[in-house]
Amino acid sequence: VCSGSTIGVCYGRNADDLPTPDKVAQLVQLHKIKYIRVYDSNIQVIKAFANTGVELMIGISNLDLLPFSQFQSNADTWLKNSILPYYPATKITYVTVGAEVTEIPDNVSALVVPAMQNVHTALRKAGLHRKIKVSSTHSLGILSRSFPPSAGAFNSSHAFFLRPLLEFLADNQSPFMVDIYPYYAYRDSSNNVSLDYALFESSSEVIDPNTGLLYTNMFDAQIDAIYFALMALHFRTIRVMVTETGWPSKGSAKETAATPDNAQTYNTNLIRHVINNTGTPAKPGEELDVYVFSLFNENRKPGLESERNWGLFYPDQTSVYSLDFTGRGAVDMTTGANITSSNGTWCIASSTASEADLKNALDWACGTGNVDCSAIQPSQPCFQPDSLLSHASYAFNSYYQQNGATDVACSFGGTGVRSNKNPSYDKCLYMTSGSNKTAASNVTANPSKSASSNMNVSMWLSSCLLLTFLSFF
Repeated sequence: VCSGSTIGVCYGRNADDLPTPDKVAQLVQLHKIKYIRVYDSNIQVIKAFANTGVELMIGISNLDLLPFSQFQSNADTWLKNSILPYYPATKITYVTVGAEVTEIPDNVSALVVPAMQNVHTALRKAGLHRKIKVSSTHSLGILSRSFPPSAGAFNSSHAFFLRPLLEFLADNQSPFMVDIYPYYAYRDSSNNVSLDYALFESSSEVIDPNTGLLYTNMFDAQIDAIYFALMALHFRTIRVMVTETGWPSKGSAKETAATPDNAQTYNTNLIRHVINNTGTPAKPGEELDVYVFSLFNENRKPGLESERNWGLFYPDQTSVYSLDFTGRGAVDMTTGANITSSNGTWCIASSTASEADLKNALDWACGTGNVDCSAIQPSQPCFQPDSLLSHASYAFNSYYQQNGATDVACSFGGTGVRSNKNPSYDKCLYMTSGSNKTAASNVTANPSKSASSNMNVSMWLSSCLLLTFLSFF
C-alpha cells in the first residue's frame, strides 16, 4: 500500500493562451507528475487524463453550489454525465465542493455541506464513495487566530456550517483542505515576518510559548494552527491536506519578494520538506499531501501582477525557473541551481529506460523542446543505427547542450544520463557546449534550433514511502 506524503500541482486555466488539455496531459506525463488538481469538471480535461495514471482532484465551483445543494437529482445527473463515462480510465480521487467560500462576498457557506452530502450520496449510489472522497477547500482566513499555532481557532462566525462540515469529514474519512500561502503573510506583514522564515531558510526558531514547540518556517506554523483549531473542537482524526501553496515569480513594484529566486527557493525547500515525511512540530512524521500552485502562469487572473505569475511553466511549456525537485542535496540558489559548463560532457538516453518513456521524451525534445531532429531522419548522418535509444541520445544531447549543460537539462523524466565519453560515431558528431551545428565528417547537418527559452524544464516529484519520483527536466 502506497503510504507517505505526496506532491501534486494545481492546473488552473484562467488564461487564454494555454496549451490544449491533451498537450497538458502529455506534459504532465512526460514529467511523471502523479497528482493534479483542476477547479471544475471540464469533460475535455477529464478525457485528456484518461489512461495516464495521473490522479485528479476535480472541483464543483461556488456558482454551482445552489443547484447541487437543492436537489439530489442535480448531483446524480452531474455524476452520470461528467464522471461515470470517463471513470476509472481517468483516475478521480477527490471532489472539492466549493472553494474558499468564506472569502467571497455572497455568503454561500450554508450551501456547502448540503451540496457535499448530495455529491457523496450520488457517489455512494454508484459504489464510488470509498474511492472518491468529497471535501471543500478553505483559505487560512477561516481561522480567527493562527499565532501562536497552539492558539489556532476557527472564526466563530463560521460555526453554523463548520461543525457539520467537520462532522461530514470525520464520518467519511475525508481531509480538511486548506490553501496555505506564507507569501501573503510576508507581503502584508514584513515587519513581523522575516523573508527567511517564509522561505524555509530561517536559521533561528520561533517558540510556541504554550507548547514549547519550535518552528523554523511559517508553513509548518500555519498547518499546526489548523490542527490545533481542529483539536479545540474535538476533531482529532481529520487529517489536513494543502490544496494550494506556492510563491509568485513576478509582481508589481510593491511586491519586491515576488522573484524567480524566491519562488525557486520556496518550492524547492517545500518539496524537500514534504517528501522527507518530516511532518510538523505538532504532528511529526504525519503524512501531508500538498499541491503547488500552479502549473502555468494565468494571464486572465485579476489583481496585482503577482496573481498572473504563480506558474511553474509558461504557456509554451518551458519552465519559469529551474528547481531542484528531487528533495536530495542542497541547491546553490546564487549560481542558478547546479549550472556547469559542458566541458566534455554529453547527455545520452539510459539503456535501462522503458521504450514508452524514451518515446515520450524523444517526442518532447523534437517538439516542445525545439531540438532540430533532422539529423536522425532517414538518409541523414545520425539515422543509423535506427533505434529508439540512439535517436533519443542524439536529441537528448542537443537539448542538453542548448540549455546550459545542466543536470536538470539531462533529466528527461529519469531517462537521460550524463556521460564523459563522446557518443559521436562515423559521420554523426554530437553537439558540444557552445556549438550550434552537428557536423559529420565533411557533412554538416542543419543548424539546431535554439530553444524557445533558456529556462530549463524543471523536475517534479511525488513521494510514497518508496519515494516515487516525478522528474522534471
